Amino acid sequence: MKKIILTAAAVFAFANGYSQTEGGFRVGLDLGYTIPSNGGGGILFSIEPKYNIKDNMNVGLRIGAAAMVRDIKSEGDTESAKVSANGSYVGTYDYYFNKSGKSFVPYLGGGAGYYSIANVEINNGDNNDEIALDANGKMGGLLRGGFEWGKFRMGLEYNLVPKSTLQDINGADLGTISNSYLGIHLGFYVGGGKWGK
Repeated sequence: MKKIILTAAAVFAFANGYSQTEGGFRVGLDLGYTIPSNGGGGILFSIEPKYNIKDNMNVGLRIGAAAMVRDIKSEGDTESAKVSANGSYVGTYDYYFNKSGKSFVPYLGGGAGYYSIANVEINNGDNNDEIALDANGKMGGLLRGGFEWGKFRMGLEYNLVPKSTLQDINGADLGTISNSYLGIHLGFYVGGGKWGK
């Protein structure tokens, strides 16, 4: 833990460049709220190392976790599902609409990668039916947009993840559940310079 803190402090101390420049390296940290496409909510956290391929473009690897409680509809009833953290490893690309000397910079981006899916525990209040989820990892993607202001970042991202199959204890299929979710996040980055100087 000490090494991580010292490394982050060193990167921050030596990242005294005054503009987002080609060839710069940066690391972003984001924390936010998730809204699953079928209802519910949760939190998300991600770390994203990036490389600036141009003054207004970068590529990166978003390593994230999203802990969600999702609503599941089966036979007309809505049940709450307790879900542990889902992980993601997504290659990303962002394009920045920056004008010279501006510290407020909107961006659009996208990515594709691997999403690990957590197991589901159903709580329907009536009985404790055991229902299993096809918890195999899935390939998915994301679309996102937002803005950076100085070294701070705020955005929306929609994670497109294929559905999983729900099964009862005997292995019979009961239906599917959506794994896609919207994320609203706030964060900052270190390194790579900053906008507006």
